[in-house]
Amino acid sequence: MQLAFVIPAYNEEKLIGRCLESVVKRVKESDVDCEIIVVNNASKDRTKEIAESFEGVTVVDEFDKGLVYARRAGFNASTAELVANIDADTELPEGWIETVINTFEKQPELVGLSGPYIYYDLSLWNQFLVRVFYGISYLVYLLNRFVLKVGSMIQGGNFVIRRSAWLKAGGYDTSISFYGEDTDIAVRLSKVGPVKWTFKLPMRTSGRRLAEEGVFQTAGRYVLNFFWVTFRGKPATKSYTDIRPEDKSK
Repeated sequence: MQLAFVIPAYNEEKLIGRCLESVVKRVKESDVDCEIIVVNNASKDRTKEIAESFEGVTVVDEFDKGLVYARRAGFNASTAELVANIDADTELPEGWIETVINTFEKQPELVGLSGPYIYYDLSLWNQFLVRVFYGISYLVYLLNRFVLKVGSMIQGGNFVIRRSAWLKAGGYDTSISFYGEDTDIAVRLSKVGPVKWTFKLPMRTSGRRLAEEGVFQTAGRYVLNFFWVTFRGKPATKSYTDIRPEDKSK
């Protein structure tokens, strides 16, 4: 079973190297045939140059700035049936690829798989708050998927979709700028087949957004848009801030 990694990157020269080091290392450790695609999303720094320095990495330019545009460009450039969507500030843990392949092989009806983030650079208190948030979110996921049957839950930056199912679901909705894009995927994909959330698929990532905007404020914004997309079809929040180590520009 083939697996493609799609990694959107906008001005990520500070972290894209660490991300790709982890992906390349895990791919070499596995026996899985993998594509690694970085989408240079209108970057103005050395993101593209750094990504191109990694052997086995394909860089695709997407000049329409936006996360969903970038995910779509990476999806279109890939060929594998399983497409893993991760972010440029993530680091792939040991066994992540094997967990994905084993899960899809054991559950051939599965069309989507996702798991939580581990924020490696947050304080212990904030990490505790995040764990509480995930605990509550998991209960909501169970309710929505198995009781109300209105969708599922996907963590943007740590999910895998089945290509044939996503094409059947209609592909990416570029009218969504940022917030709610993962919920939109979960809702529409769940109409095609099962979308599973599991704590057995963690992803290491930077907590820069939570540290900058605050855990409660960020969580509240994500929760608001989760419910708006699930029950109203569109996110409530259209604007967002690009948070990078070197700047805090819009």
